[in-house]
Amino acid sequence: MKLTESLFSRRRFLNGLIGVGGAGLLSYLLYPISRFVWGNSAIEPESVLLKDFTEPSAGESAFFRYGSHPALILKTESGELRAFTAVCTHLNCTVQYDAARKHIWCACHQGVFDLDGKNVSGPPPRPLMKYYVERKGRDLLVALKNPSEPNRKS
Repeated sequence: MKLTESLFSRRRFLNGLIGVGGAGLLSYLLYPISRFVWGNSAIEPESVLLKDFTEPSAGESAFFRYGSHPALILKTESGELRAFTAVCTHLNCTVQYDAARKHIWCACHQGVFDLDGKNVSGPPPRPLMKYYVERKGRDLLVALKNPSEPNRKS
């Protein structure tokens, strides 16, 4: 049995191809706009337990993931562990610890934060978000707030 005519004409095939390409281009353009308008719907965890985490030496830092964001943990000269979000408050670049100058630095626009996360110079408008850090044996608990403090209503 031989077909006398094709199931698709060239015109129908090209119209479908253009339609699929147009839909792909439209979704490619609308996705970043929707992410900007509605933000990230992922719920960030209240705390993260870093199993067998190798602490940085005094005066050094290390990166880890806090939910979907990079985070920075540093050990001061006195041995205190401090953790911050590693996302700059200016344009969301990743910050890093500058051990020579003893501050947290954003390479994108030369933003500088002190070891408490406060913005010292440059364009960042707000301090870095600071996390609570607690040693639990060989593990580290990093949380948005101290879990042993009672909830305070403002």
